[in-house]
Amino acid sequence: MKEQKKIRTILFYKNYFKEFYIEQSEAVRRKINYSMSLVETQRIVPKKFFKLLDGTDGIYEIRTEYKKNIYRILCCMDKGAVVVLFQGFQKKTQKTPQQEIKKAEKLKKEYFKNKEEL
Repeated sequence: MKEQKKIRTILFYKNYFKEFYIEQSEAVRRKINYSMSLVETQRIVPKKFFKLLDGTDGIYEIRTEYKKNIYRILCCMDKGAVVVLFQGFQKKTQKTPQQEIKKAEKLKKEYFKNKEEL
């Protein structure tokens, strides 16, 4: 398969996402990698994989499905072409849990505050 040109960069904020990623099986990690590569390389990413969550302060989710399990990675955009990953979790219900959204919004504020201080 031809290497796709990256149009977005993915950044990990602190270790929240990495800790989640490491806990997953090799097969789940491969599926997560596929979803993230779409976000990095596709100008228009299907909503099935990447979308802005309604009613949030700029929180997006990267969605991965494997064997009827759904995994979510909450993130935000920075400077249009940078996707900042916060935390990942396995979704057990139709709606994204409010506590996960609140955590992502808090981490987004922290990320931009820390970035300003540099």
